Amino acid sequence: MNQGRIVEYIDQGRFVCSLCLEDKGNRLHLLTMSNRELNLSSKRAVLISESAIDMLKPRVDLLARLSEIEEVRKHLKKQVDVRELWELTCDEKESFQHEYLAQLVFGETITDDHLSALMRALFEDRLYFRLKEGRFRPNSVEKVAQILKQREEEALKEERLVQGGAWLKAVRMGEIHRDPDCKSDVIQLLTQLALYGNEAPDYKHGKALLDKADIPDIREARNLLVKLGVWDEDENLDIHRVNIQTSFSEKQLNESVRLAGKTSKNQGREDLRHLPVVSIDGPLTRDFDDALSLEVVGDTLRLGVHIADVASLIEPSSILDRSSAERALSIYFPRRQIPMIPSNLSEETLSLKKGCDRYTVSLLADMDKNANLIDYQFVPSIIRVKQNLRYDMVNEDLATERLLQQMYQVSRCLRDKRTQQGAMNLSLPELQVKVDEDASISLQLVPQDTPSRLIVAEFMILYNWLAAKFCKDNQVPILFRTQLEPTERLSCDDDYLYYVFKQRRKLNPLLIDTCPKPHSGLGLDVYTHVTSPIRRYFDIVVQRQIVNVLMGRAPLYDEKGLNEIRISVEPVIKEIERVKRNRIRYWVLKFLRQQHQGEVYSAMVLDQLKNKYRILLEDFLYIAETKRDPTITLKAADHILVKVKKADPWEDTLELDYAG
Repeated sequence: MNQGRIVEYIDQGRFVCSLCLEDKGNRLHLLTMSNRELNLSSKRAVLISESAIDMLKPRVDLLARLSEIEEVRKHLKKQVDVRELWELTCDEKESFQHEYLAQLVFGETITDDHLSALMRALFEDRLYFRLKEGRFRPNSVEKVAQILKQREEEALKEERLVQGGAWLKAVRMGEIHRDPDCKSDVIQLLTQLALYGNEAPDYKHGKALLDKADIPDIREARNLLVKLGVWDEDENLDIHRVNIQTSFSEKQLNESVRLAGKTSKNQGREDLRHLPVVSIDGPLTRDFDDALSLEVVGDTLRLGVHIADVASLIEPSSILDRSSAERALSIYFPRRQIPMIPSNLSEETLSLKKGCDRYTVSLLADMDKNANLIDYQFVPSIIRVKQNLRYDMVNEDLATERLLQQMYQVSRCLRDKRTQQGAMNLSLPELQVKVDEDASISLQLVPQDTPSRLIVAEFMILYNWLAAKFCKDNQVPILFRTQLEPTERLSCDDDYLYYVFKQRRKLNPLLIDTCPKPHSGLGLDVYTHVTSPIRRYFDIVVQRQIVNVLMGRAPLYDEKGLNEIRISVEPVIKEIERVKRNRIRYWVLKFLRQQHQGEVYSAMVLDQLKNKYRILLEDFLYIAETKRDPTITLKAADHILVKVKKADPWEDTLELDYAG
């Protein structure tokens, strides 16, 4: 029985001296020096004395005796030279009982106090010995050196935390303060917290840094990075999280310079520089990768769709090919563009600029006046664009320009034919975000069904369809784009907007595969993407296959190689698309917070959920949620008015109230 014995246990990293009032077997009822009683598992007892205290004495005497024992053991602990003890035992390569080690320190006669002092000293030191299965084993010389190095690093970390915390505190208060030596470490910790919050790899260290600066909220890390000039006020955090490459290495840029200065002969290319070739793009476009021509030859129309020949310039497995595969896409954000290919190539050498001779892969399609396809061919070519037109220019000049009128008529016929084959028109306006130099934001819904956009869309679809058909007919392996029939085809009622959102939910996902299958959404038997090789890596891959065949060579990739590329690149594309959607949401929310909090907007109910409605802000095509009001009964497709209560772009939250 342990009643009356001194029991020591460890609590919060320190030895606690207590008196056993009652032994309950697997539980010990203890009295501590602070006159507190507690129950402790017997397994937690580190040391139980051999001698016992007279339990009949008054409680005040028991506490006084506990205090005396504690002082004696503390005094004896100071006499333990742990390093000296380690030097005596480290060469023996074995473990020792604490009684033996205590005898080495204090001599043959040892008491409970000596044993406690020895164990306390070894426990607090933790450098020279480790406790395993009740015995102490000396650490090796190498292990001691390793622990000392770790302690030095921890001490340095703590020193840097203190310095960094003081610096951040000064920065936050707007005080002038010399940058500490640990500035880069501090910025790295702040970046982790801003990007990943509680999931940051070094969260504990980062939180400690902010604590030193008297900053309780880790979300303040982003504001500090902005204040330090590390980040922009509207920094795109997803770019950092996904690790999107925003610049090119010196080797990549050197290779792009070499390719830009490369001269090639026009061997095997059809000279189409006599054609009236134009490009049609948006006002901010700098990388023109497609152009169009249309000739009337008797009763026949010859449509030319000319795509920049990237495949013939950027060689497979080259440094720029690998970087393009890693990037997967060119990315277009408001105020920022991240090209897939260096700009001296994407905006100059490869770009189909007015008055410049450019290599292309041209589709020449002969049609009758109703746009029925008579014949077609793909040819490696050289063209010279006569005009770089903008969408708005084409719309304005349509009434007076015969060439544009003919193009528009052909595009309408092509659209009608696809519609008859089951294509679904689910087009919605595109939200265009403009951010001025003074950071003011404007949002505009740009229609996608204007004549100019219809021309470009239908001619690109035609090119992609015939490219897929050409490869299928000639057994050229490529990456086809397919889509199964929707689970249900809905009829369009009076509310087109609601119909589009409802029908889109019934669509099957788009798939990229080496097996040619129909694309139900476009109403085509086969389809691929090859019309944007400057901007999409998959398009370069498909273009390489076609160019090789046109030049009389074997296809570069087999199905296995194509699938390996698809598996590698497709996840990157999906991640980038998510980043782009998030960025649009950010600007909408900032717009609502910056200028329009409290303003009323029209919305359409998309879904009735358990405790809320999913709605669409019609001015921005922005999907949001609002709480259900028991006094208001709504159903899908209802139109309502909502008021912006709170918008936070960084937290991606929007709170709305009903406005009548």
